[in-house]
Amino acid sequence: MNDTPPEEDANQAELPVSEAATDPAVLTRLEHILEALLLASDSPLSLEQLSRLLGPELGVTKKDLRAALDQLAERVAHGATELREVGSGFRLQVKADYAEWVGRLWQEKPPKYSRALLETLALICYRQPITRGEIEDVRGVAVSTNILRTLLERGWIRELGVREVPGRPALFGTTHQFLDDFNLRSLDQLPSLPEIKDLDQLDVALARLGEAAEQAVAGAAAEAEDEAAAVTDAPATESAAPDDVPSNTRLH
Repeated sequence: MNDTPPEEDANQAELPVSEAATDPAVLTRLEHILEALLLASDSPLSLEQLSRLLGPELGVTKKDLRAALDQLAERVAHGATELREVGSGFRLQVKADYAEWVGRLWQEKPPKYSRALLETLALICYRQPITRGEIEDVRGVAVSTNILRTLLERGWIRELGVREVPGRPALFGTTHQFLDDFNLRSLDQLPSLPEIKDLDQLDVALARLGEAAEQAVAGAAAEAEDEAAAVTDAPATESAAPDDVPSNTRLH
């Protein structure tokens, strides 16, 4: 039950939000508006999007928005949620500490990504732009078409162009969706690593990505089962090639 008098509610709704920089009550009101938008949105919202949504009508600046977001982050930090800035913008999300409990809402198990897929993703992360052939040179085996298709369908990688060499092979790199799913604001947040030239260095890269990959997989628990089937360690179906085949038998 709301004990606030109707006239006080009306006055609060009419607060000139443009005063957010100097009036704590207005800043708090803006904070609550942002919280509502982030809770209702099914994807992260960038500062530019928030400015377009609120700026013209409320007269707030990006500086006002940033101040309100900082205040929101501080308030929710003591609970089960957190405000996180990722590649596409800001979002409110459940903290990783509670992922196990939240995962019980879904009956199906999250897909288990194969080592081959994670090795391929790690190489793309740390050596982009990179071609399929360059990935195979490091791993010593051919990259299954299913691996690249899964990463493309997941939205974690994309084709950036082609390398101007005979055959003009496609160049692959990561996407904003990869940043969002791995809770990264930019690739600069990836742990520094020497250039990956052999399998030992690739193991280090996998260890760097391991925890983030598990969280990203858990977040995809409600995805379609056919997408998961393409990347499990189960035996390949007739329509799916195994993750690894000897490099001297690969098809281009």
